[in-house]
Amino acid sequence: MIEILRKWNGFLIGERGFSELTASAYLTDLNYFCQFIEIHRCEISTLKLFETLSIQDFRAWLSYRKRENFAFSSTNRAIAAVKNFFKYLIKYHQFTNKTIFNLKSPKQASSLPKALNEQQTAAALTSISEKIQWLEYRDQALLYLLYGCGLRISEALALRVKDITKDVLLIQGKGKKERIVPILPALIVKIKQYLAICPYNLEAEDFIFVGKQGKQLDPGVFQKQIRDLRNKLNLPETTTPHAFRHSFATHILTNGGDLKSIQELLGHKDLTTTQKYTKVDANHLLNIYKKAHPHS
Repeated sequence: MIEILRKWNGFLIGERGFSELTASAYLTDLNYFCQFIEIHRCEISTLKLFETLSIQDFRAWLSYRKRENFAFSSTNRAIAAVKNFFKYLIKYHQFTNKTIFNLKSPKQASSLPKALNEQQTAAALTSISEKIQWLEYRDQALLYLLYGCGLRISEALALRVKDITKDVLLIQGKGKKERIVPILPALIVKIKQYLAICPYNLEAEDFIFVGKQGKQLDPGVFQKQIRDLRNKLNLPETTTPHAFRHSFATHILTNGGDLKSIQELLGHKDLTTTQKYTKVDANHLLNIYKKAHPHS
């Protein structure tokens, strides 16, 4: 089994084009699955054991993950990893058990985007501080970009110096889907202020946002900055870099923006994804109504 897992890992990277990080995550998921099955069935994981697994075994695995409070996204990825492994076994190892493909993924309870209000956002935009000035300018520019353009942190960190020469950005989002996002002059000023004092001579093809060693900024560094900002300003626990993307969409909608335009700005494939923001806006209006209406 160990040798098969090694070959599967190579298959994911070499044949399926997975990144090493994603392949490693899949391998970890499968190892946890094997551990559960060994305890559940009181047998060592082998292909022979896997051939006998029933839908009840797989459901028991999902029940276990639910009891242990695994995140919804984590469980969905684990299901994808196990299904991928079984497809690999069927194709390359004369494996015949297809029961896993009858397993339905658990449904996630619908949750509203966690946006900051406009006052909280304004406070965050003006409160980033660092002992090293160029790092402070970098993080300020990055936060302005997340909120001002509604970008995902991965999209912002993928931007290169050459991308900040126009009044729009060409963003490559999820699934390599491209979209055009307007960038306000004030944001360009913030970025150019940062680039002007950055100690590295960044060329057109270089990433805009770099770390202390001059390489592409690790998202974890900025996530820590936001955690510090959250504690400093007593912001909600849901305040993450992604919360500023939600805030971007919610504030545009609250101030009269139309849903279709917001969908295009965010790069959502389906309008139903963007429609979540109408519920956020409805909650905002309801709160105003309750506070202001004499009979509320």
